[in-house]
Amino acid sequence: MIESFDSQRAKENIHDGDRGERTLIIVCEFTGKKYRQHLTESARQARGALRAIRDQESSGDAGSALSGHTPDDSGTSAEQLSTPQISAEAAECRELAVSAGANVLDVIVQRRDHPDPATLVGKGKLEEIGARAQASRADLIVFEQNLSPSQLRELEQALPCRVIDRTQLILDIFASHARTREGQLQVELAQLEYMLPRLAGRGRSMSQLGGGIGTRGPGETQIETDRRKIGRKIQVIRTRLEAVRNIRRQQRQRRSSVPVPTVALVGYTNAGKSTLFNALTQAAQLESSRLFATLDPKLHLVTLPSRRRILLSDTVGFIRALPPTLVKAFRATLEEVQTAEVLIHVVDASSPSLDVHRQEVEKILRELEADTKPRIEVMNKIDLLPAEEGAKKNGAIAVSARAKTGLDALLAALDAALDSDPLEVREMVVPQSEGAVLAALDAGAVVQERTFHGEDAHLRVQGPASLLGKYRRYWRG
Repeated sequence: MIESFDSQRAKENIHDGDRGERTLIIVCEFTGKKYRQHLTESARQARGALRAIRDQESSGDAGSALSGHTPDDSGTSAEQLSTPQISAEAAECRELAVSAGANVLDVIVQRRDHPDPATLVGKGKLEEIGARAQASRADLIVFEQNLSPSQLRELEQALPCRVIDRTQLILDIFASHARTREGQLQVELAQLEYMLPRLAGRGRSMSQLGGGIGTRGPGETQIETDRRKIGRKIQVIRTRLEAVRNIRRQQRQRRSSVPVPTVALVGYTNAGKSTLFNALTQAAQLESSRLFATLDPKLHLVTLPSRRRILLSDTVGFIRALPPTLVKAFRATLEEVQTAEVLIHVVDASSPSLDVHRQEVEKILRELEADTKPRIEVMNKIDLLPAEEGAKKNGAIAVSARAKTGLDALLAALDAALDSDPLEVREMVVPQSEGAVLAALDAGAVVQERTFHGEDAHLRVQGPASLLGKYRRYWRG
């Protein structure tokens, strides 16, 4: 049986063409023995989401427990979300579609024992989905699962509008958010690698002239009809991205000559990494509740309480089942994670899927061979939690990046976590005539004690070994 938790919304939005492409989302939950463990986890997430929504109903902000938005932002009311069939996967797919600019008419959830090898949903259900698409005048159907090339071909032939899967939806969001030439190249490479096995039978839906969600592509008209052209284009992009990697490698080598360690912010998409980045650096990185608002890495100097300086990097957010083509394409960007000395894992404390998000981040860090790096876990958005829950941080540092609370504790933890260029305490005697030396110590270290005897300044200084080592001749004892 196909179930819907947003049919009323569909009726209201049939004639609302200004909000984006009218979109149906299809979520399949497979209940066979092979898939039962996954379904149980989804049900647990759903119960957590429902509890969070009910806990916040009294405050009039029921929608924020799921996505950080008010009900008007998400387009789904607490009553609609509290139906039994809602799952974390369905809610996340809806958020992805909204981030791509879609007007989500309906989310259709189908349960069956096993996926149909030809169409995923089966022939009878396919007819029902087609009828629903015609009745609501949908422009696009998004499948939450990734579709094989043959399934995608069958679905497009059977349904009255365009069909895309989860990977193509994510690629479209990346294409619309990429701003730098490097980011655009990375998205283009991922799109071409996705297209290559899906050329046969796609026809007009692959044309880059059509426009719409899922079609923001590499910009080459008719590229889908020529495998050799795609192959050549992929090689050109890989060469350009390799040049980007070489430039980044040279930049890191230059940075390594000056001991400024790099710290990378990592976490699930929409965990608040960019907001935390801005709070720590006073920068103006884009902050948005939309998924994948940040694609291009940003680096900024941050001064720690010890006066040491670090380079803080804001990176692309992770997501469940991140397409392998994106992981490979964004390797040049994700190298900032691989080379960082310390990782700050930012977690959305208000998310009902918090544990699942943690596991997905761990999985991707393992793929990047960065899972053994020193890590500081930060529970962000504690301002969205009741006071008693905000205090339960289980060893993590509780912060609110938006309210700028808990940042001092995070900076102190960073100071303690850095192993390179360790802090030292030295007794020093510096002639007062050496004004440049005294100024350098004041700027780069913490002068704990300062007394004057005649023409000399007697100092007790805590600072990085690299700085104090430059003035070894002034050490006492």
